[in-house]
Amino acid sequence: MKRGYLNKDFEFFYLKDRRSIEFELHYHDFNKIIIFISGNVTYLIEGRSYKLKPWDILLVSSSEIHKAIIGTSGAYERMIIWVNSNFLHKHDSPDGNLLKCFDIASNEKRNMLRLSPDILRQGKYILSQLREECEVSNFGNQVLKNSLFLQFIVYLNRLYLEPASTEHKANGDYDESIEVVINYINENICEDLPIEGLASRFYMSKYHLMHKFKSQTGYTIHNYIVQKRLMLSNTLIKSGKPITEVCAECGFGDYSSFVRAFKRMYGLSPKKHMKMAEELERMEK
Repeated sequence: MKRGYLNKDFEFFYLKDRRSIEFELHYHDFNKIIIFISGNVTYLIEGRSYKLKPWDILLVSSSEIHKAIIGTSGAYERMIIWVNSNFLHKHDSPDGNLLKCFDIASNEKRNMLRLSPDILRQGKYILSQLREECEVSNFGNQVLKNSLFLQFIVYLNRLYLEPASTEHKANGDYDESIEVVINYINENICEDLPIEGLASRFYMSKYHLMHKFKSQTGYTIHNYIVQKRLMLSNTLIKSGKPITEVCAECGFGDYSSFVRAFKRMYGLSPKKHMKMAEELERMEK
């Protein structure tokens, strides 16, 4: 399920929930940073689980399926930053792609940073200033917010690009047998992916694979594949590719079933979605 809409360069939230909340598995069209402050929380990202400690930092790339699992004790306190990729691209320089930290986190399955107090001190300082600026409307406020946000992004990139500066990069708990299945599905998402074929390829019975996959990811294999194909189709439609080509390229054998699935997920038909994307692009020019 898709959640959240980002129409700004970035959004900053400070949240504290004192009651237990049940989150659904979901994804975003934008990248997200979670700075965990307190609570009893395990975070699930693409089949990996991270038992969080205060001031752990999570990077969740667009289209990564995730959710927080909240324990009953203590308030769930965190800061969240929604990140507009286009804004970061505008500030790329010859010596740096500011989205690199998200690429590394996703590709190398290293979504969580757990830092030593010395290294964390700089990040806390930037975040405290950013939070303060997001709560006021003084002269030059937007300029200062943008500057602090970009400072924090540079800080994260340096942590990922300079491993010696980081005390620990936790990989989370995961089942290796399901990890390879997830990787295979994502690498071959446009191909035919019958469950029987996956079970045979990875030497498991069909029912054992289905049970383990659901237990590890929270999704049935079929629903996971459909969600990933719809995410890819959304990206291709926004790029201007004809809808019939998108349907075929994303592994949907039947156009009408593709349209129904797309409408269920996005609330709009592919054609209306394409028109909306074109209008937004014209407005940004």
